[in-house]
Amino acid sequence: MSAPPTFDHDEFAHSLREQGFRFVDGGEMRTHLLEHGSLQDWDAFADSWNDLAPDVYLAQVGRHRRRRHAVFQARREGEIVRRPHQPHYQSLNYNALQGDIERWFEPVRDDIAEGESLRTVLAFCRDFFSALAPQTAAWHIELHQFRIEAGPDREGQPTPEGVHRDGVDYVLVLLIDRHNIVSGTTTIHDRDGSLLGSFTLTAPLDAALVDDARVFHGVTAVTPQDPQREAHRDVLVVTFKAQA
Repeated sequence: MSAPPTFDHDEFAHSLREQGFRFVDGGEMRTHLLEHGSLQDWDAFADSWNDLAPDVYLAQVGRHRRRRHAVFQARREGEIVRRPHQPHYQSLNYNALQGDIERWFEPVRDDIAEGESLRTVLAFCRDFFSALAPQTAAWHIELHQFRIEAGPDREGQPTPEGVHRDGVDYVLVLLIDRHNIVSGTTTIHDRDGSLLGSFTLTAPLDAALVDDARVFHGVTAVTPQDPQREAHRDVLVVTFKAQA
């Protein structure tokens, strides 16, 4: 019986540098990229998506979009420190729908922010993105817990602002759960709008890593597979921006 193929970390980093994005399936994330941390509290971590607050900044879509938000700071080594709760802000250059607004979302719960699963994800991101940006001494990190809900009479909109950039350096989108939905395809685009790639996060820990300075991204609407049952898409989005 042949041995399973080894995971080439250098090739993985090279592909992100060359393409500006990379899809990673959940098995690779768990076995190779999150291998130096613990996911023992994953069930409690994933369950916290049942405790998100409505996004009150979206008059229509917000009633079907729930989230929590937190800000962290990290140097290349050492502790990743949670910062005092603060608003999420994007300029109109990056978010034509909600730009130039200080948006105050409910904070990520303390037990989740300090839990093993989230700390493992943050440590992986810090180490990986720092290797891609050796000139960066410290990072401003924002994370968002998102739940997009869909119903028989409405689509769920993961990216109501359309294809966009976040105005940061790097982005991780990590699937937590998808229940009774179809679609939700991530699309990656060049600056001229041309499609560079697409994939659908379908299993827990499936992930997209994006070089936000180089490419644009969006996610297609989700609809219920069975219109009579509750339907949602849960993701964790983590953004890294070089700290001035």
